[in-house]
Amino acid sequence: MKAYRLLTVLCCPGMLLAAAVSFHPGEDAVEVRVDGKAFTTFHYAAKWDKPFLHPLRTASGAIVTRRWPVETKTGEIEDHTWHRGLWWTHGDVNGVDYWRELGPAKTGKLVLRGKPRTRGNRLEAVCDFIAPDGQRHGSVLQQFAFGSQDGILLVDVTVSVRADAGKGITMGDTEEGSLGFRFSDDFREDRGATLRNAEGLQGTKAIWGKRAKWVDYSIVRDGKRLGVAIFDHPSNPRHPTYWHARGYGLNAANPFGVRDFTRDKSQNGKIDIAAGGTLRFRYRVAIHEGASPEPLWESFAKVK
Repeated sequence: MKAYRLLTVLCCPGMLLAAAVSFHPGEDAVEVRVDGKAFTTFHYAAKWDKPFLHPLRTASGAIVTRRWPVETKTGEIEDHTWHRGLWWTHGDVNGVDYWRELGPAKTGKLVLRGKPRTRGNRLEAVCDFIAPDGQRHGSVLQQFAFGSQDGILLVDVTVSVRADAGKGITMGDTEEGSLGFRFSDDFREDRGATLRNAEGLQGTKAIWGKRAKWVDYSIVRDGKRLGVAIFDHPSNPRHPTYWHARGYGLNAANPFGVRDFTRDKSQNGKIDIAAGGTLRFRYRVAIHEGASPEPLWESFAKVK
């Protein structure tokens, strides 16, 4: 497989239209407000195996992510403890699972170096891949740029996986990854949610494991349609990406799980990053309410 040795680019993840974005640090968390209203919070306490944004809201304040396990909500489904809001990690990094959380002897952790940094509309954090045996296998720079357009709240995500531990990194083939979003329970397909992709396919059976430029989950709540679309940037390796899109409320962009998604054992979706190299991915998360997010795909695709 081709080894990637790319330049690390510390640019702002996407050019978003002007919005009043402010950051409010707390204990092991940073609240993000857009136009003066609470949008989300970046959580990075040591008790979590990886950092994440939670909860996420529409422009009118409707929460679209599952509350548990960060909060308790009566009657909410409590599966997959590691599904929290919006996050990035992978289930096979040099053979170590950083996606699931099966205990310190079985799975690795993404450990922040210091505190996240904020500037303008951007928050960024550097995390080390720490394996169960304590070895560091590299790092990942996570950058989030926040904004809004036509009433749609946006998060532009740039993920730079860096082989900076004196050795290469292999991102292995598994369906367990990589940019994940866990929806509130009313986004379940068996409760009436609509799951569709850019190819016009609809429903988890049709879109799971398929390649597409974007996938959108939407519902009607209190008479209003709202939802979340995730866009895969054309510059990403293996664009359009594969999707780990589950009817129970998980949507994840995953370019690595080719064998798992195709069920073809002759395939291998691993990507090798040479020592000193960087592998970069860019995504846009569009949280919409009423308006369709599709027109935003073209503008995002043109961002260099």
